[in-house]
Amino acid sequence: MKKILVATGNPGKYAEIKEGLRGLPVGSVCLRDLGMIEGGPEEDGKTFRENAYKKAEYYFNKTGIPTLAEDSGVLVEALKGEMGVKTRRWGAGGEASDQEWLDFFMKRMEGVENRSAFFVCSICFLDGANSMFFDGKTKGRITEDLQAPITPGIPLSSCFLPERGRSVYAALSPAEKNRISHRGKAVLKARHHLEKWLF
Repeated sequence: MKKILVATGNPGKYAEIKEGLRGLPVGSVCLRDLGMIEGGPEEDGKTFRENAYKKAEYYFNKTGIPTLAEDSGVLVEALKGEMGVKTRRWGAGGEASDQEWLDFFMKRMEGVENRSAFFVCSICFLDGANSMFFDGKTKGRITEDLQAPITPGIPLSSCFLPERGRSVYAALSPAEKNRISHRGKAVLKARHHLEKWLF
């Protein structure tokens, strides 16, 4: 069985990607499995695709395993230019706990009327000299309070209500979320590519 590296140390993201690839005849490992949580490339790209590629290239070169890496973030209309590719490093900072980061974000959003936002995900799959990109985007809004417990690694899931959705991301089952989320859409496109790559 072929093996791929899902180049993330984020347990929430890995669970969602693994769910999206379920049923494929491929084994997946994450950075935790390889003891590679520390370090990694500097995520200084100007776009999600640039950062996804930097991560895929870095970990492929380290391991020699075909690598799937993603970069994702939220763009909040009222906070123009503040988040995007800097989402997890924004505000309370990349070293903050999920709760600390979310507390800062919700405080910043207090009294904001325009709560429109959209999530973006770019996935890069690197197999030696070949790289492919797969993108997903979901529009929605930031709720005024938390609607579900925090999912480890993806705290905004507790307050992001997708367009025409009845529940925030974190209140959905993994299968439900993957059908409508930015990451789920990108993973589905990557899955179609992997089906061809595997056979």
